[in-house]
Amino acid sequence: MFIRKQYLRAIAAGVEETPVTILLGPRQCGKTTLARDFAASRADTIFFDLENPRDFARLTDPLLALEKLTGLVVLDEVQRRPELFAVLRVLADRQPLPARFLLLGSASPDIVSGVSETLAGRARFVDMRGFSLTEVPAADAEKLWLRGGFPNAFLAASDHATQRWLTDFVRTFLERDMPALGTKFPAMENRRLWTMLAHCHGQTLNLSALSSSLGISAHATRRQIDLFTGAFMLRQLPPWFENTGKRVVKSPKIFLRDSGVLHHLLGINSRDGLLGHPVLGASWEGFALEETLTALAHPEAWFWRTQAGAELDLLVLRDGQRVGFEFKHTSAPKTTRSMHIVLEDLRLARLLVVIPGGDRFPLAEKIEAVGLEQLIQQGG
Repeated sequence: MFIRKQYLRAIAAGVEETPVTILLGPRQCGKTTLARDFAASRADTIFFDLENPRDFARLTDPLLALEKLTGLVVLDEVQRRPELFAVLRVLADRQPLPARFLLLGSASPDIVSGVSETLAGRARFVDMRGFSLTEVPAADAEKLWLRGGFPNAFLAASDHATQRWLTDFVRTFLERDMPALGTKFPAMENRRLWTMLAHCHGQTLNLSALSSSLGISAHATRRQIDLFTGAFMLRQLPPWFENTGKRVVKSPKIFLRDSGVLHHLLGINSRDGLLGHPVLGASWEGFALEETLTALAHPEAWFWRTQAGAELDLLVLRDGQRVGFEFKHTSAPKTTRSMHIVLEDLRLARLLVVIPGGDRFPLAEKIEAVGLEQLIQQGG
């Protein structure tokens, strides 16, 4: 049993300090379980599940249903009733405040839009994902990488059971969740695009090549990619722009956010299959990238690459300084000419080369190798 303490603390702070707290994350990452764990510590919680027809009907007139409630009101899958945001604005402005609201959502575009338009200054976001290295034993790091962080996938009795669960998850997401987000693509076409994106994992987005392969317009392809991003299935890492006097790549870099989903779409179902697959390095980069961003509490992040070939996998700002990260699946990393170019051109305070394991040792001035487990434990 995993007690997800960091999320419980974040929810508690949000509920204490703001009228509305919004817990966002992909479907099946554990949001409902977490909310019920949090509610169990309080005697004044009322729970609405908007996927339950009875609860959905109870909110036909949301103002009438909610205005007399007190304590903590939890609304699960809130994106199914976007008209709730306008009502919550009225309820959040009452003084004294008889109730606070915890909203759970699996699709960020509609929720973020609703909050920015109606709940600005009244709501706090808590971003949630599946299990991370901050939550599982260090001995399970490779298992987490192979299976991904969705609790049902990670905790399955075997790798085969993980694959069966992922098969059902992918099908349900394509057949139910994507249409709910507004896609007009058939599920089979969306699966083709998702699989193509898996093959492009860790690469810069080539929209024209994808749209040409799908036989649809670049605009339609872009919309579908943005829907995958908004549903927390895809990360588009933006490029860093600066007047360095060099031509830089200006397209985002794309990653499937869950390594288990990536491996499933690519037909990888075992450790040996992963270690012998051409996607090994890119898979490690994406996994380590997500873990690093989680450990750093989700800072703004970029990558950098010049047309001449110099590149940096990840750039973040920490305490006003630029820190770079390279992700290498090796136990014996070496410095490269590209690393020294990056240090100079981007004026990095330091460059960390992230590798598997828990070691930490210097490679050159301002360049250090650090095991991912060590990085997680020390928060960078």
